[in-house]
Amino acid sequence: MTQRTIVITGASDGIGAAAARTLSEAGEQVVVVGRSDEKTRAVAKDINADYFVADFAELDQVRTLAAQLTSDYPRIDVLANNAGGIMGKRRLTVDGNESTFQINHLAPFLLTTLLMDTLTASNAKVINTASGANGIGKLDLFDLNSEHSYSTNRAYGTGKLANILFTSELHRRFSEQGITTAAFHPGVVRTNFAAESTSPFRYAYKTLLNRFMLTPDQGADTMLWLINGTPGTDWISGAYYAKRALAKANPQAYDAELARGLWEKSEELVTPAA
Repeated sequence: MTQRTIVITGASDGIGAAAARTLSEAGEQVVVVGRSDEKTRAVAKDINADYFVADFAELDQVRTLAAQLTSDYPRIDVLANNAGGIMGKRRLTVDGNESTFQINHLAPFLLTTLLMDTLTASNAKVINTASGANGIGKLDLFDLNSEHSYSTNRAYGTGKLANILFTSELHRRFSEQGITTAAFHPGVVRTNFAAESTSPFRYAYKTLLNRFMLTPDQGADTMLWLINGTPGTDWISGAYYAKRALAKANPQAYDAELARGLWEKSEELVTPAA
């Protein structure tokens, strides 16, 4: 087997770290990306991988990350956009975007598009971690920063819905240039997810309910299946999966015009002011 270069964001903990470990043990060149220098370095050291630190709440850090990856890796076979999370009260990032929307969608959108030359030259897979919470999302192209309506859970669901729309539009725009892509729901995983949020979800992760949740290794299963599978044979590019099977998403996820509009609006929001 030819060794692949696999970049995983959000890999300092949870399913990202679990997937990184499994892939490294299989002989792949894994590149670990995380927000915490201490945790990201520890995961990378444990599996003898390269690592980079970037906080997706600052788009300049995403731009720096993309430049570093472009410089260091002439080939990227897989980009796993796994970083994300549920936040608390509505707040704006330094870039002026609502934080949940930026961290879950705009930052991976920017990273992917900045790496596009490398990804297309590599016939890469782009795997996006979404969530079943996309079902409670509601994407309004004229209120992407939730100025008129905000709730912690709805903002998270909307960010995950955006991941699925991004996946389908990425396929439409770049499949002929060799890109294959999929979004997936990992399940409810026993991690530090929601720990820093004000969402009621955080209580489930701190109580006895977490005994019924998946382990990070179990949650990483569909991600690994997509990374190791063959598009067109094992899975369909541009689609949304759960438990290694096509999954039903929010009705908005199948709106091609909404996907196009989100891409165009996202381009505007990540373009630095002149």
